[in-house]
Amino acid sequence: MTPAELSRTVLRSVRGAVEERELSVPVPARIVVQPPPRPGCGDYASNVALQLAKQAGRPAREVAEILRRRLVGSAGIARVEIAGPGFLNFTLGDGASAGLVGEVLARGERYGQAPASGAEGPGRGGGPARYAGEWAEARETVVGEVLARLGRDEVRAERPLTLDTGDGEWARLVARLGGDEARWVLLKPAAHDPVRAPERPVQHADNPRFRVQYAHARTRAMVRNAGELGFVGEPGDVTADAADGDARGLQTLESALATYPTVTATAARRCAPDRVVRHLEATADAYLRWQEEFWPLPVGEQKPLAVHRARVALAEATGTVLGNGLRLLGISAPEHV
Repeated sequence: MTPAELSRTVLRSVRGAVEERELSVPVPARIVVQPPPRPGCGDYASNVALQLAKQAGRPAREVAEILRRRLVGSAGIARVEIAGPGFLNFTLGDGASAGLVGEVLARGERYGQAPASGAEGPGRGGGPARYAGEWAEARETVVGEVLARLGRDEVRAERPLTLDTGDGEWARLVARLGGDEARWVLLKPAAHDPVRAPERPVQHADNPRFRVQYAHARTRAMVRNAGELGFVGEPGDVTADAADGDARGLQTLESALATYPTVTATAARRCAPDRVVRHLEATADAYLRWQEEFWPLPVGEQKPLAVHRARVALAEATGTVLGNGLRLLGISAPEHV
């Protein structure tokens, strides 16, 4: 079950409660579910009961209990719990991870491509913010390119999406850092933050751009190596021999994959490609930690098992998300580093 599917399931529970007069509230257009703030609180959480409580004229925990009863036993949901003042915490059932990986792989380059609704944030009125300070002109153009790829076509009409090749800002920055690093440093700051360009790029794990590209290359290497061993990835259970501590790292990685479409949609709506940059960093870090704990390939004379196929499929899905995000930013997604 993906976050979008879980959101629709919770929305159906609200609609059912309203239709059967358990709740008297307007049915919201959509319901947000997201990873819980702390490990051990399920796979996803929602504050929908707190949002509806005032309109319903009832305590939030009472509203949460109405929804919990309706959600228990839903396909793909193993457990629903109420936390704090009325948060709903969801633990997904067996097969949830396989379903997520399967969806990412099925959609491929289309995963995370979603048209944005009306503009918000710094680009209110149809475009990115107007920047000041060093590299402002190059930054506006690079941000505009990404927003156009995100579906903000009005940006293309507002501002030509061409980068100078002479002695302007972009050319100077590329000469200093190279094209990939130049784009990264222009896209990473939030709209209100200045650009901090290093004197030279460092091809090292301390460099977040390099780390994301390295993680992508590692996922592709896992797929190639599996092929050389005579097997391919297949979505399934990746935790067959995992310890409890390992599962938390896996949850972080799966949450990063599941929320990528939401991140790109929000980045488009708020004219904020920096959200994509930060999400790629988090995804790469989660994958590299997971790979150390869950080595995807058989070791020694061990034959490939179902768990190895599942782990290679998860690696491939991670590479899909990282590659899609890098290409969205106009940055190369290398097969080898």
